[in-house]
Amino acid sequence: MRSSWSNKLSLIFGPRPPLNWLLLCLVSVLALIAVLGSSSSNTFDSLTPISVPDIYTNYRRLKEQAAVDYLELRSLSLGASRQRELGLCGRERENYVPCYNVSANLFAGFKDGEEFDRQCEVSRNRERCLVRPPKDYKIPLRWPAGRDVIWSGNVKITKDQFLSSGSMTKRLMLLEENQIAFHSEDGLIFDGVKDYSLQIAKMLGLSDDSQFLQAGVQTVLDIGCGFGSFGAHLVSLNVMAICIAAYEATGSQVQLTLERGLPAMIGNFITRQLPYPALSFEMVHCAQCGIVWDKKDWTLLLEVDRVLKPGGYFVLTSSTSQPYGSSLSMKNSMLTPMEEMTPKICWTLKAQQYETFIWQKTVDSDCYTSRKQGAIPLCNEGHDVRSYYKPLVSCISGTTNKRWTPIRNRSSSPHQLNSAELEIHGVQPDDFFEDLQIWRSALRNYWSLLTPLIFSDHPKRPGDEDPLPPFNMIRNVMDMSAHYGGLNAAFLEERKSVWVMNVVPVNALYTLPLILDLGFAGVLHDWCEPFPTYPRTYDLLHANGLLSHLSSERCSMMDLLLEMDRILRPEGWVVLCDKVGAIEMARMFATQIRWEARVIDLQNGSDQRLLVCQKPFVKK
Repeated sequence: MRSSWSNKLSLIFGPRPPLNWLLLCLVSVLALIAVLGSSSSNTFDSLTPISVPDIYTNYRRLKEQAAVDYLELRSLSLGASRQRELGLCGRERENYVPCYNVSANLFAGFKDGEEFDRQCEVSRNRERCLVRPPKDYKIPLRWPAGRDVIWSGNVKITKDQFLSSGSMTKRLMLLEENQIAFHSEDGLIFDGVKDYSLQIAKMLGLSDDSQFLQAGVQTVLDIGCGFGSFGAHLVSLNVMAICIAAYEATGSQVQLTLERGLPAMIGNFITRQLPYPALSFEMVHCAQCGIVWDKKDWTLLLEVDRVLKPGGYFVLTSSTSQPYGSSLSMKNSMLTPMEEMTPKICWTLKAQQYETFIWQKTVDSDCYTSRKQGAIPLCNEGHDVRSYYKPLVSCISGTTNKRWTPIRNRSSSPHQLNSAELEIHGVQPDDFFEDLQIWRSALRNYWSLLTPLIFSDHPKRPGDEDPLPPFNMIRNVMDMSAHYGGLNAAFLEERKSVWVMNVVPVNALYTLPLILDLGFAGVLHDWCEPFPTYPRTYDLLHANGLLSHLSSERCSMMDLLLEMDRILRPEGWVVLCDKVGAIEMARMFATQIRWEARVIDLQNGSDQRLLVCQKPFVKK
């Protein structure tokens, strides 16, 4: 008598099952054994530190592929259907920057300069598509060659803008066929950046500009930076210069500066404060930046005072056709109003030479209480907390801030804070140094994941001019949830040729003042909004815990990843560390935006996973 199981088979297939059905069962069983075997024997690679970074073998690659296959099978077993890939945006959006649509802002009723300011609410509900690179786009040259030569097809600029550019640093360019070459310092003449920097140093009483750090100047806010030549020189002196300039549809100062591998972001002096806390920079620099400082009842100059540290310097170079000529025009048109205004905010004119003027902010907070009647009032205590595009104010900020420390009185070395300085920020030294140790190890692990692909197995880049491996294509890095800036510090210790934009989310622990006091580039940002930069401006995006953090916010993960895709260069990298649920969802979205993605188990007993992605170079 046959069993009930045999009876069921007989009803389906007859008394003898077909041979092809038996073969199909056998293949399925063997495939299941192979997958379970690979996953049970350390399917995911551990991220423990390794002394030799080139231990990746074919066996390791097979294991990683097994992990990918395992996740694919798992998603299929859960009934998840493969989502369609997103399409490409039109050519008109190749240089698209949300929040800066002037025509839409005018239509929405913004005027009196507000139409040029950041208006993100106008850009909401935009089409979901992938911003494509220009037709002639090429992967940037490696650093430091990419600092001096960029591909003209990578930026939106016309020959007329070269000929008409009036900024001192804009003139230091040559357009050669498909490249834009910036003068090297050896070829500069009397109006060169090196001589200009030396002039500023001597006006500060220094022997040369190599003493900027000794004078307490480690971070400079460069307003209207031209195309970054002054910042490029400061970087060679280990001074962090952050360029900010208004949005420009073509000939953008910010876009070209970032293309050169230098820190920059869109920032306007129009109606709102910059997304920096009070007392952030040791120097604010404006060389022919086009800002009329006495407009709007001096609120623009008061914004400079807000972000300037005690004892910091405001360097103003006026527009002139002869850099070392007479300064009478400046004397008559600008200096007289400034002479009347600066004592009201406790500034003194430290030096004047040719068309360059340097004012110094007071180091004595008692100066503000001893001013004459009619002086600019002080802001209420706590006014400058978490400044995120707030309206400009007509009062002086930061005078009661516990971070009020003259720049020359800092006792710690550059990029370091001692225990007393950490406690001013409300950070326990043990917590800070433990966090740094974690990122030292994490960076070695991240780099070991990226290095084999970048240095050996990376796809051939277009053009015969590409350097032979080994070479490092990572220069512009963004830490999207920077915390204490530990990843930036680890990069410095490892002497990697990168700079990091440390982003502190608006609803996270407010550590931006600490990051800026370390001498790092940093900014406050709401990740439910687009970041103020142009497409294709970063090589590596990193975020730790950001996806889980945003799960309670008003924005979607898909919109965040689309924004990351917009600002990421072709062949750029994304490293996300988060809870397993958030990582698996991000991996699903990553396939929709055409990223190559792999999930890695940290092997530390936690529910944390690592998602490593690479953006392809789409040429359509």
